[in-house]
Amino acid sequence: MRLSEDRISHISHLVLDALVRNRNVDALLPEEKLLREIKRTITAELQFEDEADAAARRTIQSLSRRVPEGSREWEVLYQKYREEELRRRRKL
Repeated sequence: MRLSEDRISHISHLVLDALVRNRNVDALLPEEKLLREIKRTITAELQFEDEADAAARRTIQSLSRRVPEGSREWEVLYQKYREEELRRRRKL
C-alpha cells in the first residue's frame, strides 16, 4: 500500500465532505459508518493494485530470458501483464 493510514483518512474525509455537500448521501446513515466504508474501499482498492503489481513482476521474472527492469521492453510487458491481472481479478 502506497498511502499511509493518515493519508487514507484525509482522503476519506474529503470524499465524505464532497458527498454530503452534493447531497449524494442518504442522511439516515451515520457519518462514522460512511467514513469507515470509504476507508475500507480505498484500502481494498490499493491492495488490489499492489497485488496486480506483484503478479505482473512475478510473471516478468518467470520468463525464460531476462528482461532488465526499467527497459522499454520491461515497461511494455509490465503494463500488459498488470492490465491482464487487473481484468482477471475484477471478473472474480
